[in-house]
Amino acid sequence: MSNSKKHESVLISAPRRAALKLGLAGTLMLALSCGVSPAFAASKPKVGLIMKSLSNEFFKQMKEGADKYAAENKEKFDFKAVGMKDERDFASQVDAVENFVTQKYDIIVVAPADSKAMVTPLAKAVKAGVKVINIDVPLDADAKKAAGVDLAFFGPDNTEGAKLSGDALAKELGPGAKVVILEGNPEADNAKERKVGFMDSIKNGKLELLDSKTAHWETEEANTVMTNFLTKYKDIQGVMAANDSMALGVVKALDASGQSGKIKVVGFDNIPSVKPLIKDGKMLATVEQYGAEMAALGIKYGLREYAGEKFSGWVKTDVTLITAKDIK
Repeated sequence: MSNSKKHESVLISAPRRAALKLGLAGTLMLALSCGVSPAFAASKPKVGLIMKSLSNEFFKQMKEGADKYAAENKEKFDFKAVGMKDERDFASQVDAVENFVTQKYDIIVVAPADSKAMVTPLAKAVKAGVKVINIDVPLDADAKKAAGVDLAFFGPDNTEGAKLSGDALAKELGPGAKVVILEGNPEADNAKERKVGFMDSIKNGKLELLDSKTAHWETEEANTVMTNFLTKYKDIQGVMAANDSMALGVVKALDASGQSGKIKVVGFDNIPSVKPLIKDGKMLATVEQYGAEMAALGIKYGLREYAGEKFSGWVKTDVTLITAKDIK
């Protein structure tokens, strides 16, 4: 393998996604099929995965995918996964990084909850010799530069994904329709990027934005925010939720007000709980970003960096719009 490789793009085709669902995680991309360097045979590296809230089904799926991949490759590396208690438990991610460094882990794969605050502890890990792989949520570019670290981002185009979802809503409602946005954590760059995607859909679809507030990725907070929106605005026609956990809270509020199915809802993540809602018309669409595969991908790239390769820039993974026709 060359150590000079700086950037590559991962486009996960439909056949490869099907293969992954059959458990053939190694077929994610041809470049990864070479496996792990024979150098690992002498001493197995220790890989740590740090996720966001495990109360969020998306990160439960991510953990399951990572656990499955680790079990299939237990002869190649040792593995441990940790998550936060809730979406704003930022301190636990910092503690997890410090613990992995203290325990002499070789690779840390992380989906940061705070794009800026996580740079400092991760930069310390890099300087301690740990290979750090950033997945799902990009670390802040300026913060990385200030900390003197060059870390690639392995993950989706959140703006593109949100626009897929938003465009589906715009097409369903037509010009002039009135919509609201439920944003994710303002500390996370993917929340900012998804709002940009939604705003592009609003502009291009000539929708009218009534309001936009954060519900911090949380279901119950989204229920409260949406209930308040319904009280304040009597003519909401559509809702753009920056993740499916919040979309669940939106649907809960709509159920309580007797407006489920009348007000159209789109989300992001394609967690299992939204599939029956899409099938039954309580949600219009969501976006699949392949969280389980993303975690396995992060581990694979971590092993490649451990073997001597270096990556920078953006290693891009797929996003796909999911509507009722895709739910079986």
